[in-house]
Amino acid sequence: MLTSTDPRTGAAIATDLEATPVEQADAVVRAAQAAFEAASTHDRLWRAGLLDAIADALDANRADLVAVADRETGLGAGRLEGEVGRSSFQFRLFAEALRDGGYLEATIDHAGQTPLGAAPDIRRLLVPIGPVVVFGSSNFPFAFSVAGGDTASALAGGNAVVLKAHSSHLETSALSHAVITAAAAEYGAPDGLVGIVYGTEAGRVLVAHPLVRAVGFTGSLGGGQALLDIINARPEPIPFYGELSSLNPLIVTRGAAEARAAEIADGLYGSFTLGSGQFCTKPGIAFVPDGADGDAIVERIASRAAEAGASVLLNERIANSFDEIRDRLVATGTVSVLARGSDGVDGFAAAPTVLATTAAQVTAEVTEEAFGPLIVVARYGDDAQIVSALDAVPDSLTATVHSEPNEAAAVAGMVRELAPRVGRIVFDGYPTGVRVSWAQHHGGPWPATNSQHTSVGVSAIRRFLRPLAYQDAPEAQLPPELRDSYSGIPRRIDGRLVLD
Repeated sequence: MLTSTDPRTGAAIATDLEATPVEQADAVVRAAQAAFEAASTHDRLWRAGLLDAIADALDANRADLVAVADRETGLGAGRLEGEVGRSSFQFRLFAEALRDGGYLEATIDHAGQTPLGAAPDIRRLLVPIGPVVVFGSSNFPFAFSVAGGDTASALAGGNAVVLKAHSSHLETSALSHAVITAAAAEYGAPDGLVGIVYGTEAGRVLVAHPLVRAVGFTGSLGGGQALLDIINARPEPIPFYGELSSLNPLIVTRGAAEARAAEIADGLYGSFTLGSGQFCTKPGIAFVPDGADGDAIVERIASRAAEAGASVLLNERIANSFDEIRDRLVATGTVSVLARGSDGVDGFAAAPTVLATTAAQVTAEVTEEAFGPLIVVARYGDDAQIVSALDAVPDSLTATVHSEPNEAAAVAGMVRELAPRVGRIVFDGYPTGVRVSWAQHHGGPWPATNSQHTSVGVSAIRRFLRPLAYQDAPEAQLPPELRDSYSGIPRRIDGRLVLD
């Protein structure tokens, strides 16, 4: 039997779950393929209803889901209540996108004469790809796990999903899966549309399985690389959408430091310690100007950290890694411990830690992501020092700039430097907290992700779709959305966008 662990105490929790045997993992994928084929007879409006039904079920079972997740993650009922709400919201947002229909990118070019001569009739839209494997993440047991955005977007696209439960919240995964599958069955979805497996070996089987058409993963760079190695060894490689590692630099200009030092210090402290610093968007390095105004920011952050107690981490691996990376950063000799909170919490925990260096001393050695409540504060004299230091910072999901209106020209130059390095630029705010919306982009250049796509927001559906064009097709062979008589969704017809 598999065991879970209470991170607050380190005590093992007995479960009735077993590692999925290889043969059963194969059967789960084959059931997903059969369910995918059966579900393909239904249209996108049917799928919208399915997503709404799953969202309703998550909300109806919120109390039970939160209780189990709190025991397994130590994240607290308040945080987890909100996360279940985020998950149900994601399902409903994708249902809205399905009804809108714009995600299909329906395009029609009628036959006729062109500057290149006679041209055939071409019609194109996006279609589902087949069974998708989703690896749950440790830090979001709902929103990036079994009931998360990868699952919602893959189902919205018309695919089947097979989930690899995360070992840090096995029972949360099992209960989430049970809630989803019960809702799907009651709605009339085919059996196997959402499957689940447990254990590392079963996860490897899924990634290598010839019926699997894509993999979604949120986790460590090492874990993602291991899965990529399996995919690269397949006779037929498939897309791998990995969210992997991110330092998320934050820059405070001189004007911002002078105008609102206390406000920035409090916001930055709250951001890098939020969720015990276990957010992929946590600001891991902050560039703060030298001088009295920058001193005020750094001293306030350090004071808050020194007065804080340790907070619970998700598992032993994260706790050990946090300690190792912190010690490794200090061992470089260019980073010092400015402040560290008190230890003394049972189980897996880490104290808020503020490390100090200068922008001139920022190298690849001191820009390693520490998953937990740690930040490196790099003091700078001028913008050129920041730009030079950014070359040592791995590309990230986000970058943040705090500035004042009279610094617009200098900030524009900094934004030009940041834009190629990140997927989202935050102004006068903090990167933790990722809005689920139509415009959101949660991704970035390697090693943040290995994809141009987002894993949050409506555009996340694009990962699990592929274009299919029909040339001179009889109307009866066309999807309804590509027929001339169809209306109700945005379509591009002969180069013109038609909204209805």
